[in-house]
Amino acid sequence: MKKYSVFLFFSCFILLLQLSAQRAKNNSPLPTQSQLQWHEMEFYLFTHFGPNTFTDKEWGLGNEPEDAFNPTALDCRQWCRIAKDAGAKGIIITAKHHDGFCLWPSKFSTHTVRESKWKAGKGDVLKELAAACKEYGLKFGVYISPWDRNHPKYGTAEYNDVFVGMMKELFSNYGPITELWWDGANGEGPNGKKQVYDWHRFERTVRELSPNTVIFSDIGPDIRWVGNENGFAGKTNWNLLDTAGFLRGYGAPATDTLNSGNMNGKNWIPAECDVSIRPGWFYHANEDEKVKSPEQLFDLYLKTVGRGANLLLNVPPDRRGLIHEKDAASLAGFKRLREDNFKNDLLKNAMQINKPHKSMDGKIELIKEMILKDPVKINCLVLKEPIQNGQLIKQMEIRLSSHGTEIKKISITTVGRKRIISFPTVEVTELSFVITHAKSKPEFGEITGYLMDEKLIEKE
Repeated sequence: MKKYSVFLFFSCFILLLQLSAQRAKNNSPLPTQSQLQWHEMEFYLFTHFGPNTFTDKEWGLGNEPEDAFNPTALDCRQWCRIAKDAGAKGIIITAKHHDGFCLWPSKFSTHTVRESKWKAGKGDVLKELAAACKEYGLKFGVYISPWDRNHPKYGTAEYNDVFVGMMKELFSNYGPITELWWDGANGEGPNGKKQVYDWHRFERTVRELSPNTVIFSDIGPDIRWVGNENGFAGKTNWNLLDTAGFLRGYGAPATDTLNSGNMNGKNWIPAECDVSIRPGWFYHANEDEKVKSPEQLFDLYLKTVGRGANLLLNVPPDRRGLIHEKDAASLAGFKRLREDNFKNDLLKNAMQINKPHKSMDGKIELIKEMILKDPVKINCLVLKEPIQNGQLIKQMEIRLSSHGTEIKKISITTVGRKRIISFPTVEVTELSFVITHAKSKPEFGEITGYLMDEKLIEKE
């Protein structure tokens, strides 16, 4: 038994040394297991819901009467059923927006569902949504704004205790919480003061309560804002970011940095693209005819998931507490477009040849050739990089040929978890993928090819 224990100890020690050596060799951070699971989610829903839904505002003032919140037919199971049918992997809800209204009966506030006439003060939106997500196999996430335009202690040191107390309620009563969403909003409270947020304490609290929860903000620590609310990541998109010297909110990195990341960033902090299916974030009846079409959502998918980021699509419930029929129809159409256009991998039977890695004058090249038995028409390629080993590819050339004659060449930069490239349809018999620049010895992941509807080719 002692010999076995010694053997096990040295085996684990050698494995740790190998992992450490790999990290040092790549000179690149690696994702945690929680981050890898987050990457695999790809697409999930945001739900902005609260008093703003009923007052027709985007940012409430904090002085709205609690009775303003009164959904007539709230059904979180309907939200989850629509999300599931759309292929979304989870829902993140605005548990507390800037107005300070809590969608759960927090003991740290008097501006909550408990004080509203909805369900005679006995309602709890988070309880209902957490249960529905569990029933439908969806991940549950929470947005909680640190800004509070209602709480009397906002702007004092005591408010940090309040915010920590609220987060403890969330994790204790509604977990597991897959993602916690912070923004850096920091306006004035009811006393005219701004808050000095104790971010280190907030982060430490989350880590202690739920170490597997990924935290979103401008600078992570786990997921970063992509730098815009239009739904696109950079064509060059590194999962890496430098955060030293930066703050959440006004002290965040420049938006173009958030959009593309840092090639040599010290931290694995991938991008999440938040965008709304409507012009606004909260439901407004006058936007019922302005819901993004399935084709527009597909284009967003190409510019988010197709550039290695995740898509967080806001679908706000209406005053009934239901996802509107227009939104539901668009989501269903979006799902059909993804299924129809990515169902037939044209490269699945291709003969693959990997040529040896070589380096000349610091230039790294790795070549994969794919040879088809018969010519195929193609206009979309999906590439993946094994990001569990880091993100290493800096530049790649894709050469499409017909019977030995090159007919198209495409140059791209980063690949990351997934890169979708679409282009006018060509007929090919051979494809070559040449990694011309990398941070260290790179690896190819899965490569698939499709013939999409020409109308869906990515628009600039």
